[in-house]
Amino acid sequence: MKLAEQIEDLIEQNRSDFEISKLFKAHIKEYSDSLHQLFEKNQGKDFLVKHTKAFDAIISLMYKTILRRTFSNYLPMRNSIPIAIIALGSYGREQLCVHSDIDLMIVYETIDGYNTQLIIEKLLYLAWDSGLKLGHRVHDVHDIFKASQEDLTIRTSMMEARMIIGSQFTWGATQRELMRIRHDRPKAYMLAKIEEAHQRRKKYPITMQPNIKEGIGSLRDSQLLFWIATTIYGVQSTKDLSGIVFSDEAYRGYRISLELLFRVRSALHLIAGKQQDTLLMEHLPQIATMLGFKDSKKLAMRMFHALWRVNNFTQIFVTKMIRPYLYKSTAFSRLKKARICTRYYLLNNTLYTTFDNRRHDINTLLELLVSLKDMPYRFDASILLQFTYTTVKHPLPSKTYILLRKLFEHQYTYPFLKLFYNAGILHELIAAFRKVQHLPQFDGYHHYPVDLHSIQCVKSLENIQEPFIKELYESLSTEERSMLKIVTLIHDTGKGRTQNHSDVGAKLIIPLLKKLKFNESFQECASLLVKHHVLMSNVAYNEDIHSEKTLYKFMSKIKTPQNLKLLYILTYADINGVGRGVYTPFSSKLLRKLYHAALEVSQQRDRISDASKRLRLERRIKSAPQYVLLPKLLQKKILTIESNLFFFKHTPSEIITIALQAKEVNKYSYRINSDNGFTIEILRLVPLNLGYLLGKLSYLDVASMDIFTLFDNIKYFKIEFLHQPEDNTLEHIKEIIEDSFNMSNKVTVPQPRIAPHEITLDCEHSLTYAQLHIVTTNQRGLLAYIVKRLDDMDINIATAKIYTTKKRAKDHFLIEKKPKLCDNAKQIITLLCEENR
Repeated sequence: MKLAEQIEDLIEQNRSDFEISKLFKAHIKEYSDSLHQLFEKNQGKDFLVKHTKAFDAIISLMYKTILRRTFSNYLPMRNSIPIAIIALGSYGREQLCVHSDIDLMIVYETIDGYNTQLIIEKLLYLAWDSGLKLGHRVHDVHDIFKASQEDLTIRTSMMEARMIIGSQFTWGATQRELMRIRHDRPKAYMLAKIEEAHQRRKKYPITMQPNIKEGIGSLRDSQLLFWIATTIYGVQSTKDLSGIVFSDEAYRGYRISLELLFRVRSALHLIAGKQQDTLLMEHLPQIATMLGFKDSKKLAMRMFHALWRVNNFTQIFVTKMIRPYLYKSTAFSRLKKARICTRYYLLNNTLYTTFDNRRHDINTLLELLVSLKDMPYRFDASILLQFTYTTVKHPLPSKTYILLRKLFEHQYTYPFLKLFYNAGILHELIAAFRKVQHLPQFDGYHHYPVDLHSIQCVKSLENIQEPFIKELYESLSTEERSMLKIVTLIHDTGKGRTQNHSDVGAKLIIPLLKKLKFNESFQECASLLVKHHVLMSNVAYNEDIHSEKTLYKFMSKIKTPQNLKLLYILTYADINGVGRGVYTPFSSKLLRKLYHAALEVSQQRDRISDASKRLRLERRIKSAPQYVLLPKLLQKKILTIESNLFFFKHTPSEIITIALQAKEVNKYSYRINSDNGFTIEILRLVPLNLGYLLGKLSYLDVASMDIFTLFDNIKYFKIEFLHQPEDNTLEHIKEIIEDSFNMSNKVTVPQPRIAPHEITLDCEHSLTYAQLHIVTTNQRGLLAYIVKRLDDMDINIATAKIYTTKKRAKDHFLIEKKPKLCDNAKQIITLLCEENR
């Protein structure tokens, strides 16, 4: 039996409102449970329309039910009852998603013969009792205009109004008010919507987990296009402007991309079982299956392309529609002065043209860019239109490459590259980008797809914030800077293949440099830099940069001091291009230490032994003015510090400062530094419960840890953390440090699992030290556990290098070689892997 017939039976039997709402609730649940099957048959906009119509039918039946209950057998014609039930927002656009709110506006006219308030109240109670997630507004028809002025969102939702059921007379009166709203201060409304979009896009930037509803190129950008179109032209669909504002072909590409966004968002809601608009990586495999994609990667590429297309289309044509409303009579004289050539204008560092300007080929447009003075430019949507629909013929003529090289010689090339990306022609101009266009990077590290990351790296290169690296960059010749920009742009274009991406990229860059007329020496240098573009960061984070063996191995690949300089600058740009906050003070210090250490090695023909290096450093300390002022006994104590590494890692001034502090230690002292990163330094004479300290502070993630025995049995600890604690927790951290001198204190952490094959003990690391290398799954309390186990085995840690990602931990410990240490290597590994008893 149909739902309407069942309800009619209940009404005839004079059953309760609760029983009727229960029937509706069961029907809505049954419908909701069938949505997966509906989605299999209908996807995209078609699914949303059918879903919208399903709720139209439910709400219509609810309204009919209330009228039937209210009027019994004396039911008048619906047109005679002065109420209109109206859909707003995405519901009004017939784009209702699975878990979106159902936005209603109930409009009534005050007629003495009808108790409209009672009818409306009963309808709302029935909807709520039936489990509908309603967002609703109730207005007298004469109050609609006033309500629209209260809030920008209210006015916008009203512009998407669509009648579901009710009086055509009331709907007609409502439409007159809606028309009045549309004509009310349209310029102010559109400018407010554009500013709202600007703030929204800043809040939801492009990431590897984009927000399909609110982000850049999202459904909200598409809706902005519609809001502007309906305000200016009064259209009911953006498609109505095809052939007027934009071409049929341009609209077709936009509409295909929009269809994918609809499909992905609906699938996301169905999988999450709630309103979920951020495309999390964990949902990709299931969505790919639901949408018929072979794998997640192909879906992600299509997804990022769709977001790009929607962003490109809406940015161009929103600006084109609103431009006449921004015109001021006083602007003509300003534009006349700003004209740089026919129909092109430069105003406030922004390049403009007219939207009706004829399309130019790519070389004409590149010549225009080359002719501009060297400064960071912005490009109006009218310029984006020109580059989006320009003609790029293949193979590219030599003139195109000449013009591209001139752009790379500019101090500010990033704005041009971003323009090419926004226009969708970057891969047309630089063929290496064809296979990485919109290619995702789901590694838990990169924030952007490959092509956008590459451009962001160039931006970082041209805006170096670190004075020392900036000085190195500015010391390069124009040709070297141009080559380095191209390397920075191309370095990841080998991704997306089965081979190592660095090796592929090293091959891809050579033909490009040949076409750009760089000589063989530059081609070889560029190929080497691309091939080893991750080497410096890998060595800095994962290896002992104070080991001669490491440094000589590193420099054997880099070959020359000039290549080292270029790689250092490239590494800085690459890390900064990953995303905000990835390049930390710790990264800066580590890379700079490696640069100076490698530079020193590169300038030596013979290998420098630890002993000779120690002697040279001792001579520097003895010549320091602060050292001469020290008591003779303390001078001797400094020079008797056994660890060479202590001298390698500290300047003479730092060594003297630490020695003076150690001289005053009774039991222990410590210092916390949170000015540039977060560091704890401890000097102790009494035992330190290091496992307890690390366990309690494990949430801050240790980046580096030094442990040195100084003199008089005093040990020095320096622990650098990746994360900065909240200011209000510093007192608590001090309490933890104090408690760490109580050896009976224990901290409970989950038992980490380490397999024997994940541990390497290199006894040949140096004469004094062995290196313990552990690569395993990142686990909470891992470092605290390792330190505790080594302490139980009476193994002294000289220094530790900690590097973790979301999934992996790569920890290196330099441990003092004690008698029979290496003879017991297997036993040490077994004890580290053994579960706590």
